[in-house]
Amino acid sequence: MSAISPFLDPGPRTTPNALALAHLSRDCIQPIYLQETSGAVDGYAEGAVMNTRFGSFPHSTLLGKPWGSQIRASVVDTGSRGRKRKLDNGADGEGVDVDTEDAGSGVTTSKDVKTASSGFIHILPPTPELWTTSLPHRTQVVYTPDYSYILHRIRARPGMKIIEAGAGSGSFTHAAARAVYNGYPKNTHDERGKVFSFEFNQDRYEKMRQEISDHRLDGLVQITHRDVYNDGFLVDGDSPEAECVFLDLPAPWKALPHLSRRKPTPSQLASSELDATDDTGSEWKSPLRADRTVYLCTFSPCIEQVTKTIDVMRRLGWMEIEMVEVAHRKINIMRERIGLSIPLGERGSTQTAANVAEAIAKLKEIEGRTKNIRPPGGADAEMGEDEDVEIGSNPINGDDKPTALSNDAEEAPAVKPWMAGRLVHRTEAELKTHTSYLVFAIMPQEWTEAQELAAFENWPCGMENRVIGSLDKEARKQEKREMLKAKKRKKEPNSKAEGGRPSSPKKSKIS
Repeated sequence: MSAISPFLDPGPRTTPNALALAHLSRDCIQPIYLQETSGAVDGYAEGAVMNTRFGSFPHSTLLGKPWGSQIRASVVDTGSRGRKRKLDNGADGEGVDVDTEDAGSGVTTSKDVKTASSGFIHILPPTPELWTTSLPHRTQVVYTPDYSYILHRIRARPGMKIIEAGAGSGSFTHAAARAVYNGYPKNTHDERGKVFSFEFNQDRYEKMRQEISDHRLDGLVQITHRDVYNDGFLVDGDSPEAECVFLDLPAPWKALPHLSRRKPTPSQLASSELDATDDTGSEWKSPLRADRTVYLCTFSPCIEQVTKTIDVMRRLGWMEIEMVEVAHRKINIMRERIGLSIPLGERGSTQTAANVAEAIAKLKEIEGRTKNIRPPGGADAEMGEDEDVEIGSNPINGDDKPTALSNDAEEAPAVKPWMAGRLVHRTEAELKTHTSYLVFAIMPQEWTEAQELAAFENWPCGMENRVIGSLDKEARKQEKREMLKAKKRKKEPNSKAEGGRPSSPKKSKIS
């Protein structure tokens, strides 16, 4: 490999011809392959340009920046780009020569680009989590809450080999490659971690292979175009020696006969309503590692798929089968300000009384306004324009209208705005719906006759003396009698030694 993947080690700064993620907003991340150009590209004199709703960003302003930097939008010359479009649509020959010369004249660097008055983005390094939220969707995506739990349950760790059936959009593939990475394999027989991915659809296979190459994961991910239902999981006729398996297939039970220690018998396949595997006459090769326990996970959206898969798993020898559903829910933490003295429209504020005193003061203010409109004395009673109606000691009318609310606000100690209010947490308003059911199972390691003999030599059976069941009832009773006699003999010398000593007189109780 010429360079390590940016998903594994992005380095301190952005580099040319590498993947970067432009963070536009909380829920909008756009992938971009940074290009280092010296002339006009697509009609832009500034070179390659990324256009967003927050402005235009030439690639020259994104190169060589530390990850996480805020990049301001730039003023981009769109005139030459518009002229080039006209040229492509069929302008006359003289205009082609003049406009092309204007569009490509000079080389624009990041120093020559003028910064716009508003708009910015953040440039972030690629990670499997960010890639999941920004990748082009080709199939249903395995999101971070699901694949993080899956990798934990199938015991994925550096140096292991994973089989993935149903690459799809590549979300799980990138996360699995990072989980098993402990260096790039040097050859096909290298024992370093690797992901063997299989995809049936030709278009998705081509796009996935191109992405793996662009992301520099060729040595860690080997993708194969194959129908695993019929052709199995062997790679170039050899076993991948996998210890973890992830099946994201419409009918995962059809692929299970190929994931076995030994070739399934016709009776096992017939009872599972499956077709017999292709018999080429050669020796059966299992894609699973023989001397390790293998962990399996299937990803199925319907419960009918789960029941069928579990039935075939039990018939083929899989053990400890368990189904899990991941319910993803965010808990938002915020500060909540409650009070009547808070200005209207402030974020995180609730215009209700914070305590009893504030509620009473608000009621007194309302009653005072009512008395001012309808004075107590009937319709003939009049009130002077300059009179003030006092509720307690606070006037309601007039130029200065101090109330209990304003007095409390003035006497309150100065608090930073982001520290005001109480800290609360609430679940998100929009709950994520069901994604899929996860079925987990394990296949114990293969146990040979040689391993059985070696275990018998270390722990021989039938010659135990202190194991329950090795002695009959009478022998156990006799052993217990001897144990009690030994305890009694130990106590007799102690009692004789105590008998030879003069006993101290007991003290009489004084009534």
